[in-house]
Parts: sequence; structure tokens; C-alpha cells
Amino acid sequence: MQTPSTDTPGPAGPSGPDTPLRRAIGPKLLVLLVVGDILGTGVYAVTGKVAGKVGGALWLPFVIGFGIAALTAASYVELVGKYPKAAGAALYTQKAFRVPFLTFLVAFMVMCSGLSSASAAARAFSGDYLRTFADLPPTLVAVVFVLALAALNLRGVAESVKANVVLTLVEVSGLLIIIGLGVSAVWTGGGEPARLAELDTGGTGFAVLTGVLGATGLAFFAFVGFEDSVNMAEETRNPGRNFPRAIFLGVGITGTVYVLVALVSSLLVGHRRLQESSAPLLEVVHASGATFPSTVFALMALCAVTNSALINMMMASRLCYGMANERILPRAVARVLPGRRTPVVGIALTTALALGLVLTGEIEGLGDTTAFLLLCVFAVVNVAVLVLRRDRVPHPHFRTPTVFPVLGAAGALLLASPLADRAVEVYVRAAVLVVIGIALWGVNRLVLRVRGE
Repeated sequence: MQTPSTDTPGPAGPSGPDTPLRRAIGPKLLVLLVVGDILGTGVYAVTGKVAGKVGGALWLPFVIGFGIAALTAASYVELVGKYPKAAGAALYTQKAFRVPFLTFLVAFMVMCSGLSSASAAARAFSGDYLRTFADLPPTLVAVVFVLALAALNLRGVAESVKANVVLTLVEVSGLLIIIGLGVSAVWTGGGEPARLAELDTGGTGFAVLTGVLGATGLAFFAFVGFEDSVNMAEETRNPGRNFPRAIFLGVGITGTVYVLVALVSSLLVGHRRLQESSAPLLEVVHASGATFPSTVFALMALCAVTNSALINMMMASRLCYGMANERILPRAVARVLPGRRTPVVGIALTTALALGLVLTGEIEGLGDTTAFLLLCVFAVVNVAVLVLRRDRVPHPHFRTPTVFPVLGAAGALLLASPLADRAVEVYVRAAVLVVIGIALWGVNRLVLRVRGE
């Protein structure tokens, strides 16, 4: 994915503006891409941590997170319809505010959110799901996991995409199994429905509000991903018509699946037991009393977190490469590997940052860092929708009700604020990542000035 220039899109035709890319993605495949982008590490790994923040009412943060995700999705749908080009949030930020440094910050935060998400996946991979097969040092496994993803990323995008298709099917199957086991257990009299109304946030009054907000902020990690799909706009047939259906349907499907998984998890397993496990859905399998092999489900979960990490590492390295091509990052970052034609320096840089995150964070903190970074980006995107209402385009496109981006921006800012009971380390980690980006941006500006470019 490349960051945008300040040029306006070309003439719009029935499939959107002219593009050198092949428009090969139809409506059904687009829905699968959106669903595949969203499903993954979030629900497989952080469900227990969310339960630890909110108690038995585990479904509540997922419902609220779904609402805010849907509001922001509506903003993305309007913008991708108006400007059906790759680059997503960075493109919309540039068009709305015309401040290159702000555009860079948004693009870099999107990239860093992918890295923190991949790092959370690495930590999830090395936890209780893997211990079903072997008891290995978690940190060592997480490091090897990131390096293995880098090797696959270096080999080529074709291999990565093929792996993604298979892994997406596996992760969807795993969640459907959880729902099926839950329905079966409840049908036969299992589960404790009373737990669904229990709020345990470690306090009363204001503490309940901040606890629910904190749980929602972490649960929001499970909803990220749909924003990546807008980067396929130039390769989608009739994006103005197909994107609204695909994004709303994709967010709706995943939101429904998440809420059902949360209900089943809370019905069958106490929230403290869920909190203590890095494989919360495996606890649900055990508690269901079914004869479904736990090793098979653990393997499916490992495939799911691998898929999330692979998608995010691919996105981050390509975004890094795109920013270098636009001379926002040092030009050397755009170098490709001869023969394989993969962005070798971009992959090396993003892998190094991911390793740093893996070595300094755990699942909850890394997942919360991902959510925080993207909540900041989503707030900007929701405001950009309103600013860009003054920019008319000649082709028809979806227009979201004005109240949606207003509520979306307010909700994103609320969940990103200290009211969400977020650990200080999350803000520190996010700040360090942004400072690294600003340093790279500053070095690049200095080099360009010395060269007179």
C-alpha cells in the first residue's frame, strides 16, 4: 500500500477512476477479504483479557465495539466511494487537511498498528494453544514466529496470499465450532445464564464505567482489519457499488460471530478462568463437555493467529515501501530483493520493530496498543468525512448520515482516552513507535534538503 500524492483521482468511469491495476475483485471475493481481515487474533487471544476487565457480561464490550466499528465503517464506505484509490486513511487525511506531516503520522500509525497486532499474534501463538503440543519458551517461540513470517514475506506476495486464503477458512471454521459447541451445551442444560449479567470491573460507580470502556477498548482490537480492505479499491470492480455492501456485510458477519462467541464463552467458563488463559477459546472447548479433540482446535487457533500476523506484516512492509517511494521515508527503504521483487528493507525494518514489540509486551498490552493507534486514526477519518463534504465528485457514491461520523469520532476518542482504563505502558509504547517514525521522517527531510530535492 502506498501513501498518497496530492493529485486528484482520474476521470471516473463505471468502475471508478482510471487505474493501471487489474480490477479482478468481485463483490463475493470482496466480502471474503473483509471478513478474513477482521477475524483472527483478537477473538482467539484477547477474549479472556476482556473478560478479566468486565466480568461475565463479556458480550457487552463486543456489542459496543461493534457499534463504533460500524459507525467508522460507514465513514470508510463514503470515502472509498468518493476516492476509489489505494492508500486508505492516509489518502483521506491528505485530501481533507493538506498537511503532509499529519498524513505521514496517520500512515505511520496504521503501519505500527499492524506491527503491534502481529506482535500480539506472536505472543498468542507462543502461549497455551502451542502448549497443547509442546512446552517451549514463549519468548523464543514468539521471536522465531516473527522471523518465519519475515521469511515468508520475503519469498513473495503470491505465496503469502495463498497461505492467507487457507488460513482464513480454518479460522472461520474454528469460531463456528465454538458457537456450535456452545449451542449444544446449552441445549442439553449446560452453562450458567446468570453470568451474562455479571459486571465485575473491580469497583463501583465511576469504576464500572471506566472498566466497561477499558474492556471495550481492548475488545475493539478484534474489530480492526476492515480498514485494510479499502486499499484494494483500485483492484475492485465497481467499488462505488460493491464496497458499501462488502464492508457493511463483512462487519455485520464478524460482529455477530464475535458476540455469539462472547456469549458462549461466558456461559460455559467463568471470567477469571478465561482471564488466566492465553488460549481462552480452548477453555471453552474443554468446558463444553464435547468430544471434539482439543488438539485439533488448538491447531486451528494457531492457524488463525498466524493468518492475522501474516496479513499485518505484509501490510506494514508494503506501507513502509510505499512511504519510501513517496519520499516520506528514506529512499533506501524502498529497495527490493532481486529476483523475488519483495521490499527487503521494508520487511527488515518492520520485522525489527515487531521483534522489539514482542520482547517488551504481552498479549493484552500489545492488543491494546493496536486498538489505541487505530482508534486515533479512526477519529481522524471520521472528521475527514465531514471536512470532505465540501469536495464534490462527478460520480455517485454512498453518503453516510452526518450523525454517524460525529458519533464515530466521539466514540473513538472516548475509547482512546485515559477514561478507558488503559495501562500507561500502552501510551508509552505507542509514543515510542511514533517518535521512531518522526525520527525517520526527520532524517529523510534532512537528506532531501542536503541534496537539494
